[in-house]
Formats: sequence, structure tokens, C-alpha cells
Amino acid sequence: MYCIRDYFLLGALQGFTEFLPVSSSGHLVLLQHILGIREGQLALSVFLHLGTVCSLLFFFFREIAGVFTDRKLFTRLLLTTVITGCIGLAGKDFFEGLFSSPFAVACALLVTAAILIASRRFMRGSREELGFKDAVILGVTQGIAVIPGISRSGTTITTLLFRGLKKEKAFALSFLAGLPVMLGAALLEGRHVLGVVRQAPLAAVSGFLSSFLCGIAALWFLKAAVKKARLHYFGYYCIIVAILTLLFIR
Repeated sequence: MYCIRDYFLLGALQGFTEFLPVSSSGHLVLLQHILGIREGQLALSVFLHLGTVCSLLFFFFREIAGVFTDRKLFTRLLLTTVITGCIGLAGKDFFEGLFSSPFAVACALLVTAAILIASRRFMRGSREELGFKDAVILGVTQGIAVIPGISRSGTTITTLLFRGLKKEKAFALSFLAGLPVMLGAALLEGRHVLGVVRQAPLAAVSGFLSSFLCGIAALWFLKAAVKKARLHYFGYYCIIVAILTLLFIR
């Protein structure tokens, strides 16, 4: 059950899909289903998130440091985090139940696809500052993105683009807002995460490292895609994955 190869693949998948707007949680549910991993799915997902959290800290080190010197931005990102956390806690049981349903993931991927394809209309923003209303809306959309199959990066970047922020600013703020959520999820499931490490330490390390390295690569790739206004291509990919899931995965 605890195969180093499987965890390496899951870590690589987590690293690439956590930041690319295609839903890492949705892809992990599908691959765990294919590989036959039925137990501890949420805990494993959270553990692999730690690798991508580390890649996020590495990639956005300067931006993260800047948040602590900008009181207004810090306060508004805190508001976003509180709203997201409330939604996540209120719907925890419901969201966890979806992690075992490939059908639900496929439907959510179609929603992600629609959001990403719509992003083509909102690529000419000129604002650079995250406003109060932006922070509230961002918190709500990020909370909804807990659903496996709904891309957190895709929905939050598109939300900020819709609000009129510049492409580069939307890209950075999306991940600055996501960092506390990822860390919070790891803390909430910390007890179960430790169980994953104890049961398969080598496999866990393999998954963590592949998640970290692939996460860095994915961030560079997505940054280029956002600059060139090509987010909608990921939407077409989500449609293909959703259709294949509905046809072949039960």
C-alpha cells in the first residue's frame, strides 16, 4: 500500500497541480483512486501540501517579507484568511466527503474550466492595491475552492482579475492569500499527517521532495502563462480530464 513510487507520483502531481489552475485536490483524488489508496486520503493530501508550501515560501520570499511591512495589505490578507477559514471549518464534513467521489470531482473540474475560460475577458486590469471588498470576495472564493476539483489558484487569480487588478499583482496576491490556508490545513490535520510519516517514512519523504521541486517548476510556468493571458488553455485541459473521469473512473 505504501509504495515509494506511488508517493513520488502523487507528490509530483501535487507539485504541478497545486499551483497550476487545474485543482491539485481533484487530481489527487483521481490518482489515489487509480492507485488503490483508499485510507488517509485527506491526511496524505495535506502532507503533500507541505512540500508545495515550502516551494511557495521559496518562490515568494521577498513578497512574503513585504507583507509584514505593509500594514494595510497584511490586514486585508488576514481578513481573507479568516473568511476562508470560516467557510472551510463550517463545511469540513461536506468537503471531506467529496474527497472519495470521482464524479463530484469531475463536475467541479467543469466549473473550474468555465471560470478559467471566462478569465480571457478580464486580463486588462490596472489596479495594484488589494481593497477591502477585494479581500472579502477573495476569501469567499478561496473558501469555495476547498472543494476537490475547484482550482484555488484558478478561481482566486480570476477573481482578482475580475476585480480589475493587474495580471502580475493578481498572480502574487493569489498565492500570498493561499499560504495561510495551506499552513492552517496542515495544522488542523497535523495528527493524521504524522501518522502518514510514521507508517511510510521513505515514501513520505519521496512525496514531499517531488512535491517541493515540481511546485517551484509549476510556479515559474504559471507566472509566464498569466503574463501572456493564457489561463483559458488550462480550462480546456480541465474539460478533457472531467470527461475522461466521467467515462472511465467509478
